Amino acid sequence: MLTAADDYPLHQTPEPMAFAGSDRNFYDRFFFNGYSADGSVFFAAALGLYPQLNIMDAAFCLSVGERQYNLRASKEMQGDRLSLNVGPISVEIVRPLQETRLVIGDNEHGITGTLTAVARHRAIEEPRFIRRQGTRLFMDYTRATQNINWSGEIMLNGERIEINGFHGTRDRSWGLRPVGDKDTQAIVPPAPQQFYWLWTPLNFENHCVFFHTNDDGAGEAWNRRAVIDDLSAGTRLEVEKPQIDHGYAEATRRMNKLSVDLADASVSFAADQRVFYMQGLGYTHPEWSHGCHHGALRVACDTIDLTQAEADLAAGKMENLHIQKLSTAQLTTASGSHHGQGVIEQLFIGPHAPSGFHDLLDRIIG
Repeated sequence: MLTAADDYPLHQTPEPMAFAGSDRNFYDRFFFNGYSADGSVFFAAALGLYPQLNIMDAAFCLSVGERQYNLRASKEMQGDRLSLNVGPISVEIVRPLQETRLVIGDNEHGITGTLTAVARHRAIEEPRFIRRQGTRLFMDYTRATQNINWSGEIMLNGERIEINGFHGTRDRSWGLRPVGDKDTQAIVPPAPQQFYWLWTPLNFENHCVFFHTNDDGAGEAWNRRAVIDDLSAGTRLEVEKPQIDHGYAEATRRMNKLSVDLADASVSFAADQRVFYMQGLGYTHPEWSHGCHHGALRVACDTIDLTQAEADLAAGKMENLHIQKLSTAQLTTASGSHHGQGVIEQLFIGPHAPSGFHDLLDRIIG
């Protein structure tokens, strides 16, 4: 059950607000993305709190032309879970689960902006994610996801990018997953690494569609769901464990075909637009992964050459494995065919029998 309170990063036990139980891996996180209809501009942002580690970090990424710009920041949060700013990056909850403001203030790296996200539909509570590796708890968290309309502007090195008319997605997640320094105690007995993850929020003129799956190595889904919100009719269809058909570019783990059977509807993706590298937001990044300590306050910026990034992956730069692929999409319902846009987020590690993946990282890229 989601309520307005779930938009505030205060999920915890009944202890005082400065504490969040006893597990060091507790986190509370905001995520946003947005994109132009022609795929020429993509941006994403995240802000995470790690109460047991007393750290808050954030990132804002902008992908235009042949570059992805990654503005990163980290601070010691001093137990204050409502001071939602890290260096120049801040999040303001204007109306819980309805309107959020993202501000990138002045900094020496040439990226600033003010962006407002307004929900297109009520948030989707994804099924609780609980996964163990042997006897060890690997993750236990909840996520609320909703598609949004963006307005505002971004300034990049003095050039203005108007954001009005952009669609995108936001989510709020909280619970337990590995953060900060890695656990030095190996799992007993050793367990092979395996993680198969697809997450696909889509925007159409009168529909919002969402699908995700976590599969095991045999291809069996341990967490899968799809949702279609008809904005005109005000209805929601929830499909448990929908069937999917997928394919990959030759000799790679890059998905180039995806379709999902949604009971009386179906959706197919073209996987034909911009690639966004999630390492810009800290995912699997060797230095800026979530919850790492960088001192009282640190702000940095780097860029990814989009013409070189896939070659870097093939050469062993594994932080480029986790991506969101901006894609056009077609939704087919009883009322006809609808054209829209969204992302295929993909992270494939280890075996997945239906995909032909056999070991940890075979078929990374051609």
